[in-house]
Amino acid sequence: MKNVTITIDEKVARWARIRAAERDTSLSRLVGELLREKMIQEEGYQEAMEQYLSTSPLPLKKGKSKYPNRKELYAR
Repeated sequence: MKNVTITIDEKVARWARIRAAERDTSLSRLVGELLREKMIQEEGYQEAMEQYLSTSPLPLKKGKSKYPNRKELYAR
């Protein structure tokens, strides 16, 4: 583990202390868990984006047919 010093607004610090007490944990551990959760979310997003971008796009129309016009698309 690595020790770091952070500077936060007093209102944020108060909120964090309350959340840490509610979870029966230290402020340091709470901040570490929140940062870890954020890291996992971003990694998951990045992996999903890479997977999405690696797939070939699907054609919007078949063969040489024309694209539908606006009226056809929104006809009810």
